[in-house]
Amino acid sequence: MPLRRTNECPACLAWCDEQTVIHRALKLPFAVSEAECADLILMEYRQMTNSAGKYAHISATTTSAVALALMIGLGCSVGARADEAAAKSLFKAMSDYLAAQKAISFTYDTNLEVVTKDNQRLDLASSGNITLNRPDKIRATRHGGFADVEAVFDGKTLSLFSKNANLYGQVDVPGTIDHLVDELRDKYHKPVPGADLLLSNVYDQLMPTVIDTKDLGSGVIGGVECDHLAFRTEEVDWQIWIAEGARPYPCRYVITSKLVAGGPQYSVQIGDWKAGSEVASDEFSFKAPTDAKRVDLKDLTDTDELPKVFAIGGAK
Repeated sequence: MPLRRTNECPACLAWCDEQTVIHRALKLPFAVSEAECADLILMEYRQMTNSAGKYAHISATTTSAVALALMIGLGCSVGARADEAAAKSLFKAMSDYLAAQKAISFTYDTNLEVVTKDNQRLDLASSGNITLNRPDKIRATRHGGFADVEAVFDGKTLSLFSKNANLYGQVDVPGTIDHLVDELRDKYHKPVPGADLLLSNVYDQLMPTVIDTKDLGSGVIGGVECDHLAFRTEEVDWQIWIAEGARPYPCRYVITSKLVAGGPQYSVQIGDWKAGSEVASDEFSFKAPTDAKRVDLKDLTDTDELPKVFAIGGAK
């Protein structure tokens, strides 16, 4: 992108390089939008081809170059804007669909990539299932190489049970699933797998920080035809594959860190998607085994996807 100058059109600055050059070379008035800028350039180019006097100072070579740049630039701009709008529309449709479902259940497989101090990439894999009833009930399980845990939330109390250690903790967190996700992540540092996709308005939560959007066409996840979208923020890149058709649910979600050396990824692949009446009934109640010991929730260790041995500064 060219450096900003006082005589540049602000609409061009968010556009392709070619538009800024053409707009400045033809001395066009400022435009308030990319669409208006395109109209100005097209109108001026038509006049250029029909009026030799006004553009006598512009050589034939320059005119040809402007025409070529105009063709390339407009194609780039219009295509990019259409691509971005389509991607956002597809993601918004998924968000609206998820918000409308009062009951959801699915299985999932996750991969958390760890980059060691000597730049070796390691994948920590786990699987589980999630059932939720909006706005305030959820049951989630996760079984991996380092932990076997179950979390149950009934709208008032969160119960977290570590089956390997036979320990459980409980804490009052009255409120919605959205509130629970925030509390687990920020206060207790125990994020729910793929928690972004469980929120009541995924679009409004994720879009504000997006700086680049792409529609990458189709892909197939678990035999399901999907729309493949890619988004960038200042801190992470993320991709999502959304099932095509009347039920646009997320099939795969991949996050790539831009702030951690090596760009490690976290991925969630979703299967056995059910919604509405397809979801089996659940009381969302927790009953601890008689021999299980209750501890403070903060004292439950190795219940998330990154065990202590792989923590920052831990052993290789």
